[in-house]
Amino acid sequence: MSETNPCAERLDSLMCLAVRRRLDALVVFNEANIRSLTGVVCDNGCLLLDIAGGRRVVFFTDFRYVPMVHRVAPWLRVRETRRGVGFKDLMYKEGIRPKRLGYESSITAKRYLELKKRFPKAVFVDVNDDLLSKRAVKSVDEITRVAAAAALNDEIWALARKEMKPGMTEKAMQRVIQTLMITLGDGEAFETIVCAGANAAECHHVPDDTVWHKGEPLLVDMGVKLDGVCSDMTRNIKASRDPEYSKIYDIVLKANEAAIAAAKPGMTAGALDAVARKLIRRAGYGKAFGHSLGHGVGYEIHEEPCARQKSKTELEPGMIVTIEPGIYLENRLGVRIEDLVLITTTGCEVLSHSAK
Repeated sequence: MSETNPCAERLDSLMCLAVRRRLDALVVFNEANIRSLTGVVCDNGCLLLDIAGGRRVVFFTDFRYVPMVHRVAPWLRVRETRRGVGFKDLMYKEGIRPKRLGYESSITAKRYLELKKRFPKAVFVDVNDDLLSKRAVKSVDEITRVAAAAALNDEIWALARKEMKPGMTEKAMQRVIQTLMITLGDGEAFETIVCAGANAAECHHVPDDTVWHKGEPLLVDMGVKLDGVCSDMTRNIKASRDPEYSKIYDIVLKANEAAIAAAKPGMTAGALDAVARKLIRRAGYGKAFGHSLGHGVGYEIHEEPCARQKSKTELEPGMIVTIEPGIYLENRLGVRIEDLVLITTTGCEVLSHSAK
C-alpha cells in the first residue's frame, strides 16, 4: 500500500490473510473496520480488496462522500454509486467474479442476500473475527488518541463532580456529564450511566428520576468520544455510613488493582479475567459478578479483546482493554470500578487517572 496511507500496515496484513485464506476478493462494510483500514469516516461505503485482480483496493460510496475520500485518502481508488447501481453492481462491473469471497458476518441479512444473488457461484468466507483481531492491536496514532480521550474523560469527571449534588436526579446528573462531553469533546462514546443508591445493582441502569440523597452511594459509568475514538471509565461516590457497602467496595477495588498488576502481554484474556474473578469468588460474591472483566476500546466502545472467562485470546502490546470488576446485590447496592489500560511490552499502562 502507498506510504500516504497511515493504515498501510494493517491493510497489507489483511491482504496477506486474504491470500492465505485463498480469497479472490474481500468486501468490508463496517464503518469502524473501514476507518481502521483507510482512515476514511463514512457510513455508506464498501471497501473492496481485489486479490485475484492484482491486490487492488477500491472504495465504493455515493456522491456525498467522494470529495472527502479524495481528501482523506488520495491513494484510494474511488467509484461512485448511483441510483439503481449499488456496491455489488459496481463490483461486478469492475470484473469481480470471485470463487471465494471474504465478508463480515456482522452485515445485515439483506446485504448478505444481495451479495449472494449477485455472486451465486461464490463460496462466502467469514472474515469478521479476523478484522476485529487486527483492530485489537492499536497503531501509535490510535493509542495517542485513546489516551487523549481518557484524559478528557478524567477532566470531565472532575468538573462534573463539582456540579453534581444530593437532591439532583439521575437524569439531571447525566445531563451535566453529557453537556460537558459535547462542549469539551465530541459527545458520548455511549449513553452515560448514573445510578443512585440501590439502582447501582443494575449493571446498565438507565438513568431516571431517582433522586440522589445525601449519604447514598453513586455509580457513574462514562466515556467521552474524541477524534473518532472512545474512552470508558466507572467511578463511585462512596456511601458515607454503610459497613456493607464499604466491605463490597474494598473487595472490588482489590480485584481491580490485582488485575491491573497482573495484566501483561502473553497472558490470555481469560487468565486476566480469572485474576479478578477468583478474588471476588473467594470473598463469597462470585455469583454477584456476572459480566466479563473487560473489553477492548477503540473506534467503538466494545471491541476485541474481550476479557471474559476462558477466552484464549492472548494479550499483545498495543491492545487497549477495560478492567471493570463489579459486585451487584439486587435491591441493595452495586459497585463497579473501571479503568482503561494499555498493554505494553512489559505489563500495562493505566490510562484512567481519576481517584478511586
